[in-house]
Amino acid sequence: MKHKIGFIGLGLIGGSIAKAIRQYYPDYEIVAFDKNKESLALATQESMIDVAATTIDNNFQNCNYIFLCAPVAYNTAYLKQLTEYLNDDCILTDVGSVKTNIHEEVQNLGIGKYFIGGHPMAGSEKSGYSNSKAMLIENAYYILTPSAKVAEEKVDAYKNFVSSLKALPVILDYHEHDHITGTISHLPHIIASTLVNFVHDTDSKEGMMKALAAGGFKDITRIASSSPVMWQQICLKNSENISQILGEYIEALSHAKDLVDEGNEPALYALFENSKDYRNSMPNGSAGPIKKQFALYCDIIDETGGIATIATILASNN
Repeated sequence: MKHKIGFIGLGLIGGSIAKAIRQYYPDYEIVAFDKNKESLALATQESMIDVAATTIDNNFQNCNYIFLCAPVAYNTAYLKQLTEYLNDDCILTDVGSVKTNIHEEVQNLGIGKYFIGGHPMAGSEKSGYSNSKAMLIENAYYILTPSAKVAEEKVDAYKNFVSSLKALPVILDYHEHDHITGTISHLPHIIASTLVNFVHDTDSKEGMMKALAAGGFKDITRIASSSPVMWQQICLKNSENISQILGEYIEALSHAKDLVDEGNEPALYALFENSKDYRNSMPNGSAGPIKKQFALYCDIIDETGGIATIATILASNN
């Protein structure tokens, strides 16, 4: 029997998973619902989806997988509408970066035997279906948080499915997931956004900070360009973890301020040396644990065609 995949929400992550499925499983039937009619029209036009659903209806019957890919608060709201379309062959999952809320709602509705939480740790500062791409989840960690009632076979099936899309499945308890992502994902977004707003609020009338903000500043604040709705929802739904982590981070900042105030040379050196060493020990590349074989540094004259010349030399030498 032909496999059928349902998507509720077809933005950056939903669209990227759909495109990956279409790439590796071209004959699967893909059904999608999204409030944004333009996304559905574009996905239909590109033959990424077979059915564009205007509501959550019978189109979602007999799905092997249903992916909830709307912002986290909406995902929990959609659960109730999906209960009548679940069957024993169906795995219900989501892609939210906060898990506790949806797991609790799944338990309340008594649909735990169908549910495995999912979180592809991939993304872009750009949002929406038009920015989605099949390779977005390639080599990215894909966290799975199975509910207590889901069968082991379903977990194994989902794990294998994720691997076949070239992502890297990791199984975690949903509480642990929310604390980890609160620290390595949610905190950096809050830092980036508050840093950008701080520069905005303290800049001169002439806007010299903005004019000179490039290089390092733009690198560390790139994620501040992400979807405001998504990050608003994440802060509301993972508030307990984020509040605790922010409190601990504020203490770390206060400690750094003390070192500056005291002019503590050895401690300041240690601060930067330890962070440099630890960061350099991380896997090379944000997409996951696949280490790059080679890193090539090259000084070139800033002229048209410079990069193309080097790329050509590399390609001609395989």
